[in-house]
Amino acid sequence: MKSLRELYRIGLGPSSSHTMGPRFAAQAFKAANPTAARLRVTLYGTLAATGRGHLTDRAVSVPFAPTPVDIVWLPDRLLPRHPNGMQFEALDAGGGVLAARVVYSVGGGALLDENGQPDGGDDVYPYAGMREILEEAEREGLRIWELVDRHEGPPIWPYLSGVWSSMRRAIASGLNAEGRLPGTLNVPRKASAYHARAQSLAGYFGQTALQFAYALAVSEENAAGGEVVTAPTCGACGVLPAVLFFLQQQAQLSDEKIHRALATAGLIGNLVKRNASISGAEVGCQGEVGTACAMAAGAAAQLLGGSVRQIEYAAEMGLEHHLGLTCDPIGGYVQIPCIERNAIAAVRAVDCAAYALLSDGHHIVSFDEVVRTMWETGCDMKASYRETARGGLAKIHALRKKGAGSVPGMGS
Repeated sequence: MKSLRELYRIGLGPSSSHTMGPRFAAQAFKAANPTAARLRVTLYGTLAATGRGHLTDRAVSVPFAPTPVDIVWLPDRLLPRHPNGMQFEALDAGGGVLAARVVYSVGGGALLDENGQPDGGDDVYPYAGMREILEEAEREGLRIWELVDRHEGPPIWPYLSGVWSSMRRAIASGLNAEGRLPGTLNVPRKASAYHARAQSLAGYFGQTALQFAYALAVSEENAAGGEVVTAPTCGACGVLPAVLFFLQQQAQLSDEKIHRALATAGLIGNLVKRNASISGAEVGCQGEVGTACAMAAGAAAQLLGGSVRQIEYAAEMGLEHHLGLTCDPIGGYVQIPCIERNAIAAVRAVDCAAYALLSDGHHIVSFDEVVRTMWETGCDMKASYRETARGGLAKIHALRKKGAGSVPGMGS
């Protein structure tokens, strides 16, 4: 597995696979072909199907400015390695092709080339699954974050400090912002109002409202194209920072403990990325929000004093109870149901941690088994439920807007 630097990427929303990854690919192609008179970018599959709502056209155009860019949208054609495929072509003044490159945006801002080679550095972790991590941690009396320190070395901690600073900025900015999010859905920002109402609520409802507010703040910043951290993706970026910030405020935890929790959460996310997928276009939202919930649940269990077995149990539940979750963004925007899902998953992550801490950490279904199940579930899922905006909520909402009174349960 690669460094946590490849999982936690700081960049602009609203989508790590549709915005951040294509922007990285465009920047690299620009650097390799600085003298092109014109560019042609062809977007395939899911990248084309929901690219307009995800601002993909802007992501692949801005890096080339002021050179003109022609964009070709081919939502019904797939390249062989992943649903999010794209081709960059550098053209001369007469329209001839000077250079071309096929790239895949596979989730979390990561890229594959046409030969299936990933971007980023060499692998730094030797683990194939959670079982190996648990065995090593228990054999040597280590915490999971200490395994991160062992393999990444001291430089990982300043990086995670920067990640945490970016997450906190997103929360602060989101709590301060009001108005409506970009796009045709006219979705109102809710984080500020939820945070204000939370101040007058006590006990469980007040704590839940705070978690909602923090998750909404980050997810709304993402939807508005603001700076966020992939955790593991932009579409699921609100879950982990909301849980960490909530627990830090509640328990007066140091930033150092939060950094360690980020390390543990990152290793959990890396396992999913290695053995399944964090791409909504490949496995649905279970791979995005489900993985984010697992990461946050494991981090929460650690912060609350859990053993390595309890951390694994919390992470397993966080993913297990999102199995089968589709990716069906209305209008192709990372707004409905994405933003609410982040808020609900944040609360669920804390609940999973609490449940695991009440146990001795032993359970029947392992984290590795749930990851494999998620992958197989995603493979069985129809393409219309994997970020194409052609199924699920996106389809039903579109039918209602067209006045389809024959849709069951929808009236005239």
